[in-house]
Amino acid sequence: MTMRYADVVVDLSADAVDRFFTYAVPDDMPVGPGWQVNVPFGPRALEGFVVRMKDSCDLPPNKVKPIRDCVRDYAVVLPDLMELSDWMHKRYVCNRVDTLRLMIPAKMRGDRVHEAQTRFAHLTLNAEEARAFIENNKRAKAQCALVESLLEGDKPTPELNSSALRALVEKGAVVCTLEERFRTPASLKHIEPAADPELMPEQKRAVDQINAALEKDGGRFLLNGVTGSGKTEVYIRVIRHALAMGKSAIVLVPEIALTPQMVSWLHARFGDTAAVLHSRLSDGERYDEWRRIRFGKAKVVIGARSAVFAPVENLGVIVVDEEHEHTYQSDKRPRYDAREVARHRAESAGAVLILGSATPSVETYMRVQPTVRPENRLELIELRQRVKGRPLPEVDVVDMRGELEKGNRSIFSTKLLVSLKHCLAEGRQAILFMNRRGYSTFVSCRACGYVVKCGQCDVSMTYHRTDETLRCHYCGATQAPPKVCPQCGSRYIKYFGVGTQQVEEEVKKCFPEARTVRMDNDTTRQKDAHEKLIDEFRSGRANVMIGTQMIAKGLDFPNVTLVGVIAADATLNLPDYRSVERTFQLLTQVSGRAGRADVPGKVVIQTYDPDHYGIRLAAKQDFRAFYEKESVFRRRALYPPFTVIARIVYTAKTAEQAQAAAEADAEKLDQWIDETGIRRDVIQMRALEAPISLLRGMSRWQIFMKVYFRVDMNAVAVKMQSLADSVPDGISAEVEINPTNLF
Repeated sequence: MTMRYADVVVDLSADAVDRFFTYAVPDDMPVGPGWQVNVPFGPRALEGFVVRMKDSCDLPPNKVKPIRDCVRDYAVVLPDLMELSDWMHKRYVCNRVDTLRLMIPAKMRGDRVHEAQTRFAHLTLNAEEARAFIENNKRAKAQCALVESLLEGDKPTPELNSSALRALVEKGAVVCTLEERFRTPASLKHIEPAADPELMPEQKRAVDQINAALEKDGGRFLLNGVTGSGKTEVYIRVIRHALAMGKSAIVLVPEIALTPQMVSWLHARFGDTAAVLHSRLSDGERYDEWRRIRFGKAKVVIGARSAVFAPVENLGVIVVDEEHEHTYQSDKRPRYDAREVARHRAESAGAVLILGSATPSVETYMRVQPTVRPENRLELIELRQRVKGRPLPEVDVVDMRGELEKGNRSIFSTKLLVSLKHCLAEGRQAILFMNRRGYSTFVSCRACGYVVKCGQCDVSMTYHRTDETLRCHYCGATQAPPKVCPQCGSRYIKYFGVGTQQVEEEVKKCFPEARTVRMDNDTTRQKDAHEKLIDEFRSGRANVMIGTQMIAKGLDFPNVTLVGVIAADATLNLPDYRSVERTFQLLTQVSGRAGRADVPGKVVIQTYDPDHYGIRLAAKQDFRAFYEKESVFRRRALYPPFTVIARIVYTAKTAEQAQAAAEADAEKLDQWIDETGIRRDVIQMRALEAPISLLRGMSRWQIFMKVYFRVDMNAVAVKMQSLADSVPDGISAEVEINPTNLF
C-alpha cells in the first residue's frame, strides 16, 4: 500500500516552528487538508492543522512520526480558507498558525467545546394504544397528561413531570434518548418573518447592477448612500439573488452594537438560513453557529470583523457595512484589515464585494476615481435620496461661545433644551450623542494645575460618578478621587469635561419624566446587553438614548425625531491626521438617525467651532465636498492615502530599555534604506518617544516612518518585522502599517 504523508502546521505560535512538519498518515485514518490533528512534537503532543497531503517524503522512514489521531472527523479549514491563510501569512508578515487560528472558534483548539445534548422523551405507544392507556389509567392524571403531550411529538425531559416520566419509562410506554441540539443565540430568537418592501428606483438600479456582476465573475462596488437611503435593502435583495443561484453570503458590521439589528433584519427575511458570529456569543453558541455554517445549514452569516472567516462554501456576496469604521482593523497580531481580507476572499471566489457607507473613508472613495488602476478600482453606486422621498433632517449648528456669553453654563444649549422638550411632549424619541463615557473627562487642581493621571498609563483618569471612582480607559485601573491635591495640598479639586453619565444625569434633572437608556462601554459589558438596551429603546420603554459612537451609525429607530450632539469638537482636535474625517463621519452618521420614518427629523449640533469645514459639511451631509477638501489637505500634508505610515512600537519596563532598542533598530533600518535604494521615497524615519509614553505600566518608544505609497511596502514590512522579532529579551515590539491609532 502506498504510504501517505501530511504536512502539518503545529499549533504553536513561535518563529522557530513557523514551517511545515511532515508526519506519516496511518492506513486507517481518514484525513486531508484542513483537518485538525494531534501529533507528537518532541517529548509532547500538540494539535496542528494539516496543510497538504503527499505520497512521498525525503526523510528516512524512522524519522517520520505518525499522526496520533484526528481532533474532529471533518476538515475544520475549507480549501478557500486554507488559501486565504497562506495569503495572510505573506501579506501581514505573521506566523502561519496565527492565521489558521482565525478560521475556527478559539475553544475548538484544545477540544474545549463540544456538542450540546438533551434527553428527549419518546412515546412508544401508537395513537390507539395511547388512548387505551389514558382510559385505563384515569387516576394517574400526570401520566395521562404526559402521554397526551407526547402524542404531539418528542419533548425535552427537563420540561416534563419527572415522577410521571419515570413511571412511564418503567411501564415501557416511554423511552428516553440523548439527542444533539444547537444552542441558539438570543438575537435569533422570537423574530417574526417580514415581507419585502417595494424598492425605490435608485435601489432597483443598484440591485440590478450588482446582480449582473454576481451572474458573471463578481465585482467590487462602493454603495454610497445618504443616511436612510435603504442600503440594507439593497444588500438583502442581492443576497436573495445569490441564494437563488445556490451561493452564500457574509455580512460584516463594524460593532457588536449593530449586530442584533442586522441579525433581526436578515433573519426576518431569510429565517434559519441566517447565522450570527461575534465575540459576545457564549462559547457553545459560537461553536454551534460555526457548525451550522460549516455544514451548510446556514447560508447567510452576519457578524463583526471575525465573521469574514466564516466557513461558507460557494461564496457569492460579501457585504462590508459602514466600511469607513476603524474597527475592521485588528489591533492584535496578525494585524489584518477585514476589508482587505474580504476583498481577497471575494476575488478568489469570483464573488461580489459591496462596501457600503454614507461616509466612505478617504482611502476608499479615492478608489472610485477614474485615474485609479483597474485592478484597484471600485465601481461607485450612489443612493442620493432617502427611502420614500423622506427629507434629510433639518440641522441647527449652535455656537456654544454665544451660549456662554448669554450666561448659559449648562451642557445643553437653549435650542437643544427646547427641541428636546417638544420632542418628548409629542411622544417622540431622542438620541443624545456624547463621544466620551464616564461623568467628567479629567480631574484637576485649580490652584496648581495638577491633573490626576493613571499610574500605569500616561493619560488622565476619568471620573465615574455611579461608583465614585476615577478610572483609566486604557488599562482599567481605578482609584478614589482625591479630597486634596496630591501636589500642593489644596482643596480646590474640580471635575472638568463631560461624559455620558453626566449627560444622562442632566437629562433626568431637566426632564424628570424622561425615561433614559445609556449605551457605552460601561453599560454593554454583559452578555446580550446591546440587545436588551436597544430593545428597551425600540419598544418605547425608554424615550431618550444617550451614548457614544456605538449609537452613531446603522441603528434605525422610526420614532426618533431628534438628535442632539453635545460636543461636536470632542474628536475634532485629536492629534491624528484623521480627526477631521472621523468627526465628519460621526456627525453625519448620528444626524442620520433622525427622521427615518414619516415624521421629519431635527438635529442640534453643539460646537465651539461652527465654521470648521468638517462640522459645516457634516450638517449638510455633503460627502463629496468634504472629500474634495480633505483630499487636498492630505495631499499637501503628505498623509495617507498619498503616503504610507509605518511604525514599530517598542515596549519595555523602563524608558531607557525601550529607547535603546528603538534607536538601535532605527540605525539598522536606516542602513537598509540606503542599501535597497529607497531613500528618495522615504519622507521621514526616526526613533522617538510614543505619544503615550507609558501604557499599562510599560514604557513605549517607536520608530516612525512615512514613505510615498509607490514604495514596495511588503519589503518594508518584512524588514520591520524582522527587526521586531529580534529585540532583546524583556522588550516587545509590534509592527503597524497605517495604524488606526497613533497614540
